[in-house]
Amino acid sequence: MTGPRYDIPEPDAFTRPYWDAAARGLLLIRRCRSCGRAHHYPREFCPHCWSEDVDWERASGRATLYTWSVVHRNDLPPFGERVPYVPAVADLAEGPRLMTELVECAPGDLRAGQELTVTFRRAGVVTVPVFRPVG
Repeated sequence: MTGPRYDIPEPDAFTRPYWDAAARGLLLIRRCRSCGRAHHYPREFCPHCWSEDVDWERASGRATLYTWSVVHRNDLPPFGERVPYVPAVADLAEGPRLMTELVECAPGDLRAGQELTVTFRRAGVVTVPVFRPVG
């Protein structure tokens, strides 16, 4: 018997558009129609002005690297099978800051402010947006 998978998100009715778009290679964010600000992770209200007048918007997929770490050891399955990996925080071109994973990169070559672009990785029944350096 296998235990729970901690690396696979569980879509629900609200987040289904996000996961369906990711499966098609698109990154969605939420934008408030009251104050105009974008946010991520998806919420049913604006975290800036508390309006419930928010909608899905296609993001450009461009970001800049804010910070990162290289994980060399993780005892929580299935992460131990993936070490080393690079969790990161990136600033989307649209404004929101999000947590992600960097792929297709040498950790020693990363630098704050580096340009990133979204790519996607299949994880169980969902497709997860991750980022890689541009160029």
